[in-house]
This record gives sequence, structure tokens and C-alpha cells, in this order.
Amino acid sequence: MRAILDRLYLVSGVLAATALAAIAVLVLSQTIGRLFGVLVPSANELAGYCVAASAFLGLAPTLNHGVHIRVRIVTQHLSAPVQRWLEGWCLLLGLGLSGFATWYAIDLVVGSWRYGDVSPGLLAVPLWIPQLGMAAGLSIFTLSLLDNLLRLLRGREPLYREHESQEAGR
Repeated sequence: MRAILDRLYLVSGVLAATALAAIAVLVLSQTIGRLFGVLVPSANELAGYCVAASAFLGLAPTLNHGVHIRVRIVTQHLSAPVQRWLEGWCLLLGLGLSGFATWYAIDLVVGSWRYGDVSPGLLAVPLWIPQLGMAAGLSIFTLSLLDNLLRLLRGREPLYREHESQEAGR
């Protein structure tokens, strides 16, 4: 199971990076197009979709590699058992909020697909396509929070702590 989850997190990170690369290609093509008087239709809109996909698909890998912004100014002064309890509570709260957001993101995708919603720009993009990146990213992030919470409850370090420890040892 661990290998499957790790691959899922890796794929999510690769897709997030691909969306970032697509933004660069869109901006570059728009810039070069202007030099030659060529308009790249809906480039801004497509880049915006890629920004959202990149942000949401990058949530889980960023969490698991310990690079989310975490303020430890208070927790570093607490005892280890209190830190673990507080960390578990925060993971549980994050899991609830992320699960709530995931539920509604999936509902948004299904609704857009069912009603045939399209973007209002020059390029009529079915809205479920860019919304899918958000829903998938939130789903994987929710799974990642659950994964880390279960690791903590089993007495193991969450993935982000393992990566933080590895970085500190370098």
C-alpha cells in the first residue's frame, strides 16, 4: 500500500510541475506571438487553469516532503507527547476541512459535466476539465492527510517529519 500511495503522490507532483511548465509555454508563446503580431487565443484563461491545477495537485507532495509552511514557534517548546497530540489534532482538523472541500470540488466537477458548462472565453473549454485538477488535487491531499494521521496514530512519524529530519541531517 505504501508504494501505491508514494506513486500517487509522485504522479500528483509531476502533474503539478507539468502544469507549471504549461504556464511557461503559454506565456512564452504569447510573448513571442506579440512580436510577430499573432494572438494566442485564451492563453490567459488556460494559464489560469494551469495555475489552479498546479496549486491543488502540488498540495499532497508538498505536505509529504515537509515543505508546507509550518509555524513551530510554540510547538517546539512543548514536550514530545503534547507535540504528537497537537499534531494529531491538527491533522484531524485538516482532514475534516480538506474532506469538506474535496466533497464540494467533486460536486462542482460533476455538476459542470452534467450541465455542459463551458468557459465564456474565445476558447469554449468544458469547465469540468480545469475543475478536475482542483478536485483531484484536493482528493489526493485529503488522502495524504489521512495517511499522515494514520502513521501518527500507529506511533510512526508522519511523512513530512521524516523528510524534515532528513533535511536537518544534511
